[in-house]
Amino acid sequence: MEQREFAKHLRHHMTESETRLWQYLRAHRLNGEKFRRQQPMGFYVVDFVHFGARLIVEADGGQHNDAPRDESRDAWLRAQGFKVLRFWNNEIMNNLEGVLETIMAAVTLPPLSPNPSPARGEGKN
Repeated sequence: MEQREFAKHLRHHMTESETRLWQYLRAHRLNGEKFRRQQPMGFYVVDFVHFGARLIVEADGGQHNDAPRDESRDAWLRAQGFKVLRFWNNEIMNNLEGVLETIMAAVTLPPLSPNPSPARGEGKN
């Protein structure tokens, strides 16, 4: 199956935990942040991605228990400049608020430097 078709298939057959998390990530519901689901990236299809924050969120079941394939996948994604967060399905189902807080902390950009920039003429009297 071609990768785009596979991603489309995954969108239509999401797990219960993926569906629950997607309810909060879709349509800018998480503080207006834009996520995409089941997004092809290189040779992979990631569960959720926020391109602006370079963040990937994975909802994992028991089949991902320290799988070498996931380690190489995460290494490749990190090499592309993405941070990868993995949550177990039971975390999403039993502690959704904590999962969402962790995601928001990763999405939130650090504040601008309080130091004035002489190059822009800031800090001069």
